[in-house]
Amino acid sequence: MRLILIRHGQTPSNVAFLLDTAVPGPGLTDLGEKQAAALPQTLADVDIDLLYVSTLTRTQLTAAPLAGARGLEMVVRDGIRELEAGDLEMMRGDTAAARTYFTTAFAWVAGDTGLRMPGGENGTEALGRFDAVVAEAAATGAGSVAMVSHGAAIRVWTAARAHNVDMSFAADHRLDNTDIVILEGSPEEGWTALSWAGTDIGGAAHARESGPAGQPLGPTA
Repeated sequence: MRLILIRHGQTPSNVAFLLDTAVPGPGLTDLGEKQAAALPQTLADVDIDLLYVSTLTRTQLTAAPLAGARGLEMVVRDGIRELEAGDLEMMRGDTAAARTYFTTAFAWVAGDTGLRMPGGENGTEALGRFDAVVAEAAATGAGSVAMVSHGAAIRVWTAARAHNVDMSFAADHRLDNTDIVILEGSPEEGWTALSWAGTDIGGAAHARESGPAGQPLGPTA
């Protein structure tokens, strides 16, 4: 199966650099709406059999133009929502909070899945719920599935499940609003990442204003 993971469009919380992970969350900025409107053209040459979105409003608004253009129903699943920020929720422009959030999340990739986000979920829970939605999609027999999800969730799940993306790559490479990660494989055989934000794996990243979930982690000291 080909798995197309799409980060939602820009939100007011992205602009304010907030860790905003609770349901239902904000809508899109004017730029976010334009990013969503551009997705049908961006993906014009990509087959999509099923379209999944999370329970957060921003993914549904982002997916709506694509769903309309393709005549697809949006399948809403809680499992692909953003990684819970817990006690770090809505900390405005707090780089220390963002670092704690991502240090915890990337520790899950390194194998410490029992580590819990302060006041939130642990890695077993977060990766497990995303895995369940991917497994559901694979079980349909669809050849190509798109999921509009969230920056941290996509980066961490891809690093944990794709054999050719490690923690360092995911930590060092941005994933801006409506950037796309494409993988191939299956839950049984594993996943290979084909591209990240429009370039082959290993390509250069670019920069936009897209909040903490898309940022490189940077040095820890």
